[in-house]
Amino acid sequence: MTVLLLHQAGYEVGRYISLERLIEDSKETYYEVLQDTSGNWHKGQHQLLPWWRYSLGILIAAYKEFEDRVGLVRSSRGSKTIWIRDAVDHLPDKFSILEVSRACPGVSRPMIRVILEALRKEGRLEVIGTGREAMWQKRDNNKGVNEIVALPQNIS
Repeated sequence: MTVLLLHQAGYEVGRYISLERLIEDSKETYYEVLQDTSGNWHKGQHQLLPWWRYSLGILIAAYKEFEDRVGLVRSSRGSKTIWIRDAVDHLPDKFSILEVSRACPGVSRPMIRVILEALRKEGRLEVIGTGREAMWQKRDNNKGVNEIVALPQNIS
């Protein structure tokens, strides 16, 4: 349940690092925290702070482990653009900005919109609808791409 709630709140680390394993590795502390937290719960005098601290510690440990596994990635100019374009390539033929945002956590929605608009101008995408309900559709680039966008030869 914790992993689901964290995922819904935008904390994706549980997809890559087992929070259950981290809790299992510290089960003595886990049971102590449960004991400290649940004392006098029937009188309404229980303390949530020990559980809160423990849970945050597990979350921090998960992110540290994830960082150790992946290593620090140095951001280079244009890396978000490449990331978004790659995500679009791997999404279904019809998708929303929300799906791109989920595939590229940490990239702002305005940045995603800029890249999607550039892909539209390139003839790779078309937008269906407006506002929050807008969907993006991949175009069949095997048919008439040269007719869609005619770029001058000196532009790379």
